[in-house]
Amino acid sequence: MADHITIRKAPGVWSVRSGGAVLGESSNALELSEGDHASVIYFPRKDIAMAMLDRTDKTSHCPHKGDANYFSIVNRSATLANAVWTYENPLPGVAEIKDHLAFYTGPDVTVEQL
Repeated sequence: MADHITIRKAPGVWSVRSGGAVLGESSNALELSEGDHASVIYFPRKDIAMAMLDRTDKTSHCPHKGDANYFSIVNRSATLANAVWTYENPLPGVAEIKDHLAFYTGPDVTVEQL
């Protein structure tokens, strides 16, 4: 793992919401800290309502984590394009984030500890 990345079990229960709907809650979320960036909560896929997500064609590459794939969130009020990312085949040093999803937060998406 890159020496500037730390992954640990996120304490407590975490929730992600969009458009008035709860997309998921998890007591098994991971917290990834990378250098000076804000920590990111990664939710296990099994704890997320995948029916509210649509895979997109977008991809990106991180030299420390690997190739990311993206999903849009589809809720009653909007479609939030590429609001979710995942590393389906992460590099060995960050293998813990496999089968997890992370969310861009903002006015339409909230991630919080309950």
